[in-house]
Amino acid sequence: MAHSLFISDLHLSADRPEVLSAFSEFLATTAVHADALYILGDLFEYWAGDDDLDAPFNRQVVAALAALNAGGTALYLMHGNRDFLMGEALATACGAHFLHDPELRDIHGTATLLMHGDKLCTDDTAYLAFREQVRDAQWQQAFLAQPLALRKAQIEQLREQSRQAQREKAAEIMDVNAESVINLLGKYGYPRLIHGHTHRPALHLQEIDGRRCERWVLPDWYEQGGYLRCDEHGCAAINIQMVKGEQK
Repeated sequence: MAHSLFISDLHLSADRPEVLSAFSEFLATTAVHADALYILGDLFEYWAGDDDLDAPFNRQVVAALAALNAGGTALYLMHGNRDFLMGEALATACGAHFLHDPELRDIHGTATLLMHGDKLCTDDTAYLAFREQVRDAQWQQAFLAQPLALRKAQIEQLREQSRQAQREKAAEIMDVNAESVINLLGKYGYPRLIHGHTHRPALHLQEIDGRRCERWVLPDWYEQGGYLRCDEHGCAAINIQMVKGEQK
C-alpha cells in the first residue's frame, strides 16, 4: 500500500554513531519501501554550511539518503532550529527537495500541514527573536562568509548558551502554545498537523470550530527513535529501540 514516513529531531553527529547506525538501518530496511520520506527538521545536531559536505560523517549521511532516493523513495527536507543553514548543495547531493515551514500537502488523500514545530512555541519570546535573527538572509550570508572553523566555534558557543537558557526556562514555555495551534489549524482549513521539535511524541485530538483535528508530534532520536507512517487509512506512530548502538 502506498505510504509516506515522517521523522524529525535525529540530531545526527559524529559523537553519536549509534544514531547514524539506527538511521542507516531504518533507511535501508523501512524507508526504502515508502513512497516518500519527510524529514521535518533537525536531521543534524548542527549544520555549519554546505561547504562542510566533505566531512566524513556528513558524507555518510548524504550517501545513505542518496541511496534511498536512487531506489525510488522521494525525499523531502525541512529546516530545523539546528540545521537551518542546510542549502541547495546538500539537497542536490542527496536528491531531496526542501519544504517550506509550514507547508500544506495532500498526504494520501488527507490535507496535512507539515512543520518543524518551533514556530508554535510562541511563549518562548527570546527564542523566537533569535530565530528571526538567524533566519534573516543577510545574517546568513554574513555568517557563511566566515571560515568554516570559525563558524563551528561560534555554533558551539551558541549551543552552550542555548543549553544554559533551557535550564532556566519552565518546560511549558518550550512547548507549543495551544492557542497558536488552534489559530494555525483554522487558518489552513483544519488539516492534520505533523511536527517535531518539542521531543514530546504524542497524538493530540482537538475539536476546533466543530472540526476534529489530529496533531501528531514526532519523537526525537535519543534514548528511543521513531517515525510516523501515513497511508490512505490514517497514521500510526512506530518506535525504534536503540540499544548499545544497535537498532532492534
